[in-house]
Amino acid sequence: MSQRKAIFITGGGSGIGRAVAQRFARESWLVGLADINEAGMRETAALLPDGGSTMHRLDVRDRLAWDEALADFAEASGGRIDVMFNNAGVAFGGPLSEMQQSEIDMLVDVNFRGVIYGAQAARPYLAKTPGSCLLNTASAAGLYGIANMATYSATKFGVRAMTEALDSEWSADDIKVRDLMPGFIDTPLLQKPGNTHTNVSMRDSVVEAKLDFIPVEDVAQAAWDAVHGSKVHTLVGKTAKQLSFMSRFAPGLVRRRTLAPMD
Repeated sequence: MSQRKAIFITGGGSGIGRAVAQRFARESWLVGLADINEAGMRETAALLPDGGSTMHRLDVRDRLAWDEALADFAEASGGRIDVMFNNAGVAFGGPLSEMQQSEIDMLVDVNFRGVIYGAQAARPYLAKTPGSCLLNTASAAGLYGIANMATYSATKFGVRAMTEALDSEWSADDIKVRDLMPGFIDTPLLQKPGNTHTNVSMRDSVVEAKLDFIPVEDVAQAAWDAVHGSKVHTLVGKTAKQLSFMSRFAPGLVRRRTLAPMD
């Protein structure tokens, strides 16, 4: 097995995935970039050291494609995968009654089903790599259900639950399972309308609700810390920390705070 550590990142073509790729590459890790956006992957790869990355077109909803992508990356990495970063995600919002079935299905399939597939496909490689870690991107929306983001919140609650379950289930094989729970990040995901019935971007809704944005570099550092730390959940940013506190000690207050951020 190669001595060079390796991380496989879904959603590596932009946003959190790109920032995490840069953070781990600074430590001389081999970075496997996976995305459906090939142009975005090439842009990320251009920001990394020569010979420091591989690219894998991957639709996380396709279970067989997972096996192919991870096998290709393991061949490049000498058989090891130290970190599997389940990061690919989509964001749609608005009243549940107004959402299209296609939007609901996309949220569930990418944000949750894709994470389950990634965990299952990566486990054999993680089990062969001492001290490995499965890292999932959850969200502050997985701490308390957010009005007008019901399906999105539900997928992130699911990621949170799976993280906790697998951290126990896989501990005997020396595999850590962790998640990131950031607040809102000013990435391309938020630039789009919340759903097909509105021209208002999710970013505009976050600004109107007076919620804070987190620099993507902070999330990348949190990913590094989560992989090397002992906490199952890593809260990132003021919004996530406030929601975590209020959901435990003042649920009425957090309900009013999150009543309608997508109006």
